[in-house]
Order: sequence, then C-alpha cells, then structure tokens
Amino acid sequence: MATYLLKTEPGTYSFDDLVRDGRTTWDGVSNAAALIALRAMKKGDEAYIYHTGDERAIVGLAVVTKGAYEDPKSPGLNARGEPKHAVVDLRASKAARTPVTLDVIKADKRFASFPLVKIGRLSVMAVEPTLDRALRSLAGL
Repeated sequence: MATYLLKTEPGTYSFDDLVRDGRTTWDGVSNAAALIALRAMKKGDEAYIYHTGDERAIVGLAVVTKGAYEDPKSPGLNARGEPKHAVVDLRASKAARTPVTLDVIKADKRFASFPLVKIGRLSVMAVEPTLDRALRSLAGL
C-alpha cells in the first residue's frame, strides 16, 4: 500500500466536502509530474488531503477506492497507453487530529527533500514510507 498527497483549494473542494459527499472522483490534474503520481495510485492506497491557500496544511486522509483510470470528461491515452487525463476515486477516511501545516513540515529536517517542500506547485505526489510515518504521527492519524 502506497501513500500520496493530494492538494486542493478548500474553497473549491475541501476535506469536509469529501466527508459530506462520502466519496468523489479526483480530477483536474494536468501537470505531467502530478499525472505520473496519479496514474500510479491503486485501490487501497491512501492519500493525505492538503489544503492550499491560506490554510496550507494536511487536514485529513482518504482511501483510493478505484485506481487511476481515464477521465470520462477527457478520454484518451498517451503514447504509453496510459490515461492521458487520469482520475481516481476516493472516500474520506479520517480527519487529522492536528492539521500539519507547511511551516511545521518545512521546519522539520526530515522533510527537506519532500516534493511538498521542493516542488511547491506539484498537486499530486508520492509520500515515502518514512515520511508517511512521520506525517501520521504529527497529524494524529
């Protein structure tokens, strides 16, 4: 089981919206590097939900209920036969007891090479196991 981080603007779609809806299709990813991570997501993987904007914090955890597939709104495959515009289905899992802010993450040397710190605009990223354990501890998950 792998863990990822998904960024969202809370005014557009927040973790509370995911909790309310129960499940959603995570779409709208167009960055090539983010799509590589999104295409790697499989059923049973988990994803931190990170609010951008003024919050800039990990606020909850979701579970992938359906791995990457073609976006029905924008079907098609790339040259490697992968969905050109991939989406995944998620359901809410747990809210963070303590939101983990970007400032907390940046202040912790363990996260120096974490894409959230190094590539700030990346909207989907894998979380390596050691950082996953640290984030779960910080968030109370």
